[in-house]
This record gives sequence, structure tokens and C-alpha cells, in this order.
Amino acid sequence: MNLNQVCGISSGYPFRGKIEESNESNVKVVQMKDVSLDNSINWSECLTVELNGRRAPDYLRLGDILFVARGNRNYAVKIDEIPDGIQAVASPHFFVIGVQDTSLTPDFLTWFLNQTPCQQYFEQNAEGTMAKSIRRSVLEQTPIAIPSLQKQAAIVKLHKSHIQHNYVIQQLLANSNQMMSAIATDLMK
Repeated sequence: MNLNQVCGISSGYPFRGKIEESNESNVKVVQMKDVSLDNSINWSECLTVELNGRRAPDYLRLGDILFVARGNRNYAVKIDEIPDGIQAVASPHFFVIGVQDTSLTPDFLTWFLNQTPCQQYFEQNAEGTMAKSIRRSVLEQTPIAIPSLQKQAAIVKLHKSHIQHNYVIQQLLANSNQMMSAIATDLMK
């Protein structure tokens, strides 16, 4: 099965020129600098903008998935929250994926798009030499697997546990490095 059979895919909002901040709006734009691979959006860093283009904006919704289409790493981030009182659009560097089939959860799809089989597919089909990019048609034709909802939930739970374990390990390594540095500093006294 291909991605476009179970999802709607749209481009980010087509800003003309540089994205300029505006204090006279409640619309935020999510840019690549505001997104991290750990599935989070730093909303406090998102610029407030005025949308002056001809195209009516497709505002982001909870559960939408932002797919980074340009750069050396193509990855997906699910929108888990949108701060109260604001509307948001994605910059043109993203594709916005909306799950339209009840047999597929956004959490699972986000995880799946970030895994090796999809990443290899994106690497093989990326265009450009220096700045790689994924065309919309390539994203639409991404082969996906849809296990049962129960299995999807189990995989997502395992993935969240994996992320938590990595965080704890990083904290332990940082503490160990700090302790080693303190011992070496103490020896020099």
C-alpha cells in the first residue's frame, strides 16, 4: 500500500520571499528550525506572521504530520499540541500529512516514516546533489505497512519507552563525564 492511499498530503504555505514576523496576527509559521527529530515543535520560537498569499491557508491540526522534504535527513514529526489561541501553517519546506484512514494512527505513521525502510526509500528517490529534496509524488508513493491497531499501539509504546531510555542514558553519560572532570580537576589541586 502507498501513503497516498490512506493519507492526504499537501505542501506547506507558499510564502513569497523571506518570512517576515508580524505582531498583528495570531498565525504562527512552523519552520525547519522549530522542529526536532525527537518529535517536538518549539512553539515559542515559531514566528508570528501575516498570510498575504493568494492561496487559502491550510491550518495545521492536531494529529497532522510534518514531513521535512528538504535537506540531508527527511523525517516526520507529529503535531501533538497547538497552543491555545493561535493558528499555524507549515513553511514550504514541509509536506503536511493528514491520516484519512481509521486503520492507521498518526503516531504509528510518524514512527514508520522515520524508520530504516522508509529512510532508504527517501535516500534512493531524493533529487539534487548538494541540497537533497523529496518530490511530493515520491512521498505519495512511499510504501507503507499497516498492522492492526493493537500492534500499532504496542509499537508506539515501545518507541516512547526507547526514547525515554535514550534520554536517561544521555543523562547518565553527562553525569559520568562531569564526575570524571571533577576528579581530574581535584587531582590538579
